[in-house]
Amino acid sequence: MTPSPFHGIFSALGQDLSTKTSDALPVHAESEPMEEAIVHPTGKQAGQIAVDIYELDAYYIIRAPIAGVKLSDIDIEVDDKVLTIRGARNPSDDIPKDQYYLQECFWGDFERSITLPISIDPKKVKATFSKDAILKVIIPKEEKVKIVRISEG
Repeated sequence: MTPSPFHGIFSALGQDLSTKTSDALPVHAESEPMEEAIVHPTGKQAGQIAVDIYELDAYYIIRAPIAGVKLSDIDIEVDDKVLTIRGARNPSDDIPKDQYYLQECFWGDFERSITLPISIDPKKVKATFSKDAILKVIIPKEEKVKIVRISEG
């Protein structure tokens, strides 16, 4: 086995290090991107981004680190209780597949749909994209309408 020039930088690609006899990593190791990929009904494959969802006062907040993406490459869609974040992450350079020793990042289209416990008013959703490539979507919680019964007399 040819020793990898990246010895010691990457893990042993999921192998148990206690039973490994060689310290060298395999050259051109086959590895799928770590981010989960989803397949649309159109047959097109898209990556799925990681998100944090939390409540703060009267808001639901969705936070997603999306490195390697420009604001112009992100779309947010609202449909009743479902918020969908989609976009594209394109590599800045063209590296042939056989030149990779390890490839864990998903490049290409991505999408993530989140179902919230409330209906979402698209006009009230706000989003920011920081210089650190963190997308933050702020969704106000809607106050539920109370039904009051009026009795006679």
